[in-house]
This record gives sequence, structure tokens and C-alpha cells, in this order.
Amino acid sequence: MNPTTWLALLGAIGFEVMGTTLLQQSQQFTRPWPTAGLAVCYGIAFYLLTLALKQMPVGLAYAIWSGLGVVLISVIGLFLFKQKLDAPAIIGLALIIGGVVVINVFSKSVTH
Repeated sequence: MNPTTWLALLGAIGFEVMGTTLLQQSQQFTRPWPTAGLAVCYGIAFYLLTLALKQMPVGLAYAIWSGLGVVLISVIGLFLFKQKLDAPAIIGLALIIGGVVVINVFSKSVTH
């Protein structure tokens, strides 16, 4: 799999996380700038995901995208929004990270 595929997937993850961060700040779509920003971010995220899907199976791309997105938005929530994570949440996030690592290191479905 070429580096462009991975860059597209990482870009999709980054824009999805920015969009989700703006979703929190849009206050249920009542603030126009964060609302517009989240729409743009989600649009770019989905476009970049389609580029990654040219060479990556949809199930694996989505597992990596959603898994890393959950972890990153949890970290942003922790630091930016002062949201707390209890021990079960931290364990769950560690398992998600472990799952993404297992997919990328051991799965033959993801060709490197």
C-alpha cells in the first residue's frame, strides 16, 4: 500500500476529529462558525476516506479511522473540555489502540 493511502486515511482521521471537536463547540448547531467549520471538516474527512478506500478495504479503513478517532477525541475532551476519564474508559481506549495495532501489524488484509 502506498504512502498516499496512509496520508489520506490520517488526514481523514484528523479532519473527523476536528469536526467532532467543533461539534461540541457548535452547541447543538446554534453557533454558526463552529457549525460551518464542522460541516467543512466532515466533508473533507469523508473525501479523504474515499481516497484511502481506493487501496484499503473499507472494514479495515473504518476500523482504523473510527478507533483512532475515538482515542483522539477522548484525549481532546480530557484536555480541552476538562472531561474526566475513569479507569474503565482508559482500559477501553487502550484496548482500542491495541486493536488498531493488531490490525496493522498482524492482519494480512492490510498490505504494507
